[in-house]
Amino acid sequence: MISAIGDRFAVHKFGLTVFETENDEVPIDNWGLDDIVLARVRAVMGTDPSIRKIGYPRGAFEPFYNPKSRLIRDPAEDLPAIVRSITANANCERYLVVTRYKAQLSGTNLTINGIGAYSRGLGSLARQAHLFANISVSLLDGRTYEKVDRRLALLKATFGDGLRLTEDPLTQIDNALFPDPPAAASNSTALREKTCTLVAARLDRSLPVFLRDE
Repeated sequence: MISAIGDRFAVHKFGLTVFETENDEVPIDNWGLDDIVLARVRAVMGTDPSIRKIGYPRGAFEPFYNPKSRLIRDPAEDLPAIVRSITANANCERYLVVTRYKAQLSGTNLTINGIGAYSRGLGSLARQAHLFANISVSLLDGRTYEKVDRRLALLKATFGDGLRLTEDPLTQIDNALFPDPPAAASNSTALREKTCTLVAARLDRSLPVFLRDE
């Protein structure tokens, strides 16, 4: 198992125009988000001795998250190549890899990056703050490093989320909890606890699809 989600927390502040948008990233290495991934994997698989966490050098996933190539992506920046480079001696049958991704805020063209919080509104008035956790789970073949396709099973498992009529209560936070300045996020115990709860919930929704035989 390889987890590459836990080293930064995105803080987005959105206004009415693009000129009022502020995007920041705060280091959160001490939050233990990658440890949550291992804990939730073990919650699904029990004490299976074949499950182990694989470490990697700091910055190993930077080419994946911030590729230098734009028009035509360099294969070396793709997930299989990066995982291959850090598992040369691992000899595992399969690799479960958990990463962050960028997504558009529903109904807008606003981008929220990975795991973090955003505040949206007019000036300091009529603002709403939310947490988000854009987490992707991939399963790679241990010999070929090709992705094992579980898209249909994942779609079935998460179908109900698309029919939700009310907002997910795990993403709602009080405006006072939104980190302002952004650097305040790293020392906020309440924000860390709420983020950990949200990450665990997202993992519990998708991990069984990848860890249990079809």
